[in-house]
Amino acid sequence: MAELVFFSGTMDSGKSTLALQMHHNHAARDRDGLLYTRNDRAGVARLSSRLGLSVGANEVTDGTDFWSEVVALRTRGRSVDYLICDEAQFYSATQIDQLARVVDDLGADVFAFGISTDFRTRLFPGSERLVEIADRVEELQVRALCWCGARATHNARTVAGVMVVEGAQVVVGDVKADEDAVGYEVLCRRHHMRRMTAGTARAAAPSPQTLGLLPDAGPADADR
Repeated sequence: MAELVFFSGTMDSGKSTLALQMHHNHAARDRDGLLYTRNDRAGVARLSSRLGLSVGANEVTDGTDFWSEVVALRTRGRSVDYLICDEAQFYSATQIDQLARVVDDLGADVFAFGISTDFRTRLFPGSERLVEIADRVEELQVRALCWCGARATHNARTVAGVMVVEGAQVVVGDVKADEDAVGYEVLCRRHHMRRMTAGTARAAAPSPQTLGLLPDAGPADADR
C-alpha cells in the first residue's frame, strides 16, 4: 500500500541526508523514482546534504503540478514508483494535496522531508498540510543540538548575527552563513524564546577579569 510520509525535523537534523539515502535504497531495488526540491542551499535543481552529498533534482516552483507530471511520465512509459520531496515546507497546500492524490490514485509512494515551523515558530503552509493529511508523520531520530547542548527544537533566523522574529517567511540562508548575511541557527525552546543565540551567549559570558581568574601576581607585582 502506497503512503504519504512526512519526515520532519529542525535544520541540521539530517533530513536531506535521509532523503538521499532513501532514494539510493529504493533505486537499488530497481524502483523508479523522482527527486524534487525547492530553495536548496546548493542552488537551483539540486538536492544537497550538509555532509557534502549533492545530486540533480527537479526544482519545484509555484507552477509545479505533481499530479500532471507523474501522469505524463507514466503515459510515456515510466513506472514512477516513488517521489522524494525535499524542502517540502516550501510547497503550497495545493501541491501537498496533489502528492496525496499521486499516492491514492496512482499508487506511488511519496516521501516528503521538511522543517515544520519557521523562525517565528509558525507552521509553513506545506508542513501544515502534510501534518493534516499524511499517512504518517515521523520525527527524525538524529537530534540537532542547541549551543547549550540541549535538544534543538526551533529554527532561529539571524541578520548580521542578531536573531530576528519579523520578516518574510521564506528567506534562503544557511547555518554557516557569513555574519553580515541572513543565517539560521537551531535553538532549544528556552533560548529561542530568550532570543539567545550562540553569539549573544558568548558576548554575555563573564570575562576572566569579572570572574577573578586573572593569573596569580608574580613577586614583582606583589611588591607594588
